[in-house]
Amino acid sequence: MCVRNWRPVRPVAFAILLILGVGWAVPVPAADLPSGAMPEATPELIEQGREIYVKRCSFCHGLLGDGEGPAAEFLDPRPRDFTLGVFKFRTTDSGELPTNEDMFRTVSKGLPGTGMQAFDDGRIKNGLSEDQRWAVIAYIKTFVPEFDDPEFDPYKKLVALPGSMPAYSEALVAKGREVFERAKCWECHGKQGRGNGQKAFDRLDDWGFPIRIRNVTHSWKIKGGSAVEDIYMRFSTGINGTPMPSFVKALGEDERWALANFIKSLQHQLTEHQVMKALKIDGDIPAAADDPLWAGAEAMDVRLAGQVIAAPRWQNPSIELVTLRAIYNDEEIAFLAVWDDPFQDVIHVAENELDPSELRIVGGYNSYVQPYDMVIRKLENFRDSVALQFPAKPPKGTAKPHFFRGTSSEPTNLWIWRGDSETSGEAAVIEATARGWKQEAKAQPEGQQQVNGGAVWADGRWSVVMKRPLLTEDKADVQFTEGSFIPLAVNAWDGSNGEHGMMMSLSTWHFVTLEAPTSWTVYLYGVIAALIAGAFSILFIWLAKRTKDPEPEAEA
Repeated sequence: MCVRNWRPVRPVAFAILLILGVGWAVPVPAADLPSGAMPEATPELIEQGREIYVKRCSFCHGLLGDGEGPAAEFLDPRPRDFTLGVFKFRTTDSGELPTNEDMFRTVSKGLPGTGMQAFDDGRIKNGLSEDQRWAVIAYIKTFVPEFDDPEFDPYKKLVALPGSMPAYSEALVAKGREVFERAKCWECHGKQGRGNGQKAFDRLDDWGFPIRIRNVTHSWKIKGGSAVEDIYMRFSTGINGTPMPSFVKALGEDERWALANFIKSLQHQLTEHQVMKALKIDGDIPAAADDPLWAGAEAMDVRLAGQVIAAPRWQNPSIELVTLRAIYNDEEIAFLAVWDDPFQDVIHVAENELDPSELRIVGGYNSYVQPYDMVIRKLENFRDSVALQFPAKPPKGTAKPHFFRGTSSEPTNLWIWRGDSETSGEAAVIEATARGWKQEAKAQPEGQQQVNGGAVWADGRWSVVMKRPLLTEDKADVQFTEGSFIPLAVNAWDGSNGEHGMMMSLSTWHFVTLEAPTSWTVYLYGVIAALIAGAFSILFIWLAKRTKDPEPEAEA
């Protein structure tokens, strides 16, 4: 058991976390700029902002604006402490306060990859109008005495964008790569931008909390915006309170533009389909992740979220994307799972695991895990892992088991790869049967373990191959047949993020299909149909002609 400094959690915190979970999705784009200047901060406007703040903001940022709301201890990164006057995302010089428009943008669009949701009513149904957002900003500014300084003018500290930015080109990206290497950006962000330059959790923010370096290839997690202009601004202003400095003095304007374009070129382009076509081959199934055959198989990106359905609920997941491919022949099928992970975690210390039994006593609806006090989030404690999940029984129609481990009557078949098997010599993949989240998945008997696998970690990325015969005699196994659509879901664990057991990322159902070969009879039927259609066309033309031109009557 590992529960340090544990204390009963407050139900209100979890209600807000559930609200925030909805806020993280931004389905409709909206304007980030206000229609006009900020209204005068009259007592009436500030009072309106205070009322909104108490209802919508204080649960995270605290009634005093100190970042100590009841939900704060469950979020990573923690909510902003406004009283320190440190604002990360600005268009002003490093160390300066933001402009009104900077604050409006943050409140409107939120900060991806954090608990800060969007509040623009054009983005979410329960958002705030423009006037309401200005009122909240007016109230937030009362927490920072510097805003009241009559000589304070952030607009004199602006880092202005040039009138035009250079057009995107391969030459510009190449120049940006050279700047990236020369400025040693890779020391933090890694050579490929995957956030794997950091060798240990030795970097802290100004509030004393560990910093996990951002993976800039995942555009949806870049807090300040993923457009080239946004990236350029971050290089120019720096991010206050973090190790990310301003490069205004170190890099020229053209170098910062080139660097921004290089970062943009690294961003992963998400696939949009949820049905993956397995590639059929005639030869042997590839066992290695770097086999060139995988390049010919269709990729499918699977998005994951933190497991917040049952205790222990984990709202700070690390792995949010796993890319899958599948290849099969007449006898076997193999899956390749690839995801970014900055640390290779291949050690698992069972005694450090969180015991969720006490956590569940609090109540199933609010049994979240505090990321700093209740679980170890360090290297060499828990293993990296990934699992593929399939229905154990063929689905009937559109019905499927619950994506979170099924139920007692609708079990799921799990293929679980464990990172520590790479060093322990144990089987790389365990095949198990799950009958709902309330009971632990049960490993199948040794004689029924038919999934083989292997993995490689390189440059901040895991690549795992899992292979099994298409058909087995085990009733608890998924069976792969051509012409069927087989539901598929993914679970993933980042060991150094403290993830183990039910503390994980998980996806909803996607599908894999093994396309049935086209029978020769299809082509035969097509030819016959074409001949019949042609014959009828000739008949109709002949009948139409006879109707239009009747034979002349015989003379008397």
